Amino acid sequence: MVTDVRGNTAFEGLLKLDGHRPGGSEAYLSVQTGSLDTGSSERDAHVAGPDFLDSASFPLMSFRSTGVLDAGRREFRMAGFLRIKDVELPIHLDLELGGASRDPDGLNRVGFEGTATLRRSDWGLDWNTALAAGGALISDKVSLILDISAVQLEQADAAQTAR
Repeated sequence: MVTDVRGNTAFEGLLKLDGHRPGGSEAYLSVQTGSLDTGSSERDAHVAGPDFLDSASFPLMSFRSTGVLDAGRREFRMAGFLRIKDVELPIHLDLELGGASRDPDGLNRVGFEGTATLRRSDWGLDWNTALAAGGALISDKVSLILDISAVQLEQADAAQTAR
């Protein structure tokens, strides 16, 4: 491995926050596996293809939380399960509260930064190729970096969503 590669994806999620009892909070997230944008269309197509995410057969990967621990000083650890292809494994997200406020549109908004590190081979994503100088082209370690901005659903919106 020579350098880190960063990318963005299309996703959607639902975050249920309990500000008085963080352990009662929940998160659900789905990511479109064919949406990766690293700035290289060849690389993005390879990652979306059968060697990695196989987005034709598995168009979504998902995360669902199972618990949240208050780690103090605006920090939290969220446990959950990450499903990639047909493999679902536990992971932990380390979260830091950025802040909460009413935005210029009058919506209540809360922000978090999150990180997690995983081994892609645990999910069967083990394609690689050797480098001439030794080592492998792609690291097994993947660092997830999340910038989360959540907007509170208004009661009318929440009631309609439940129907």
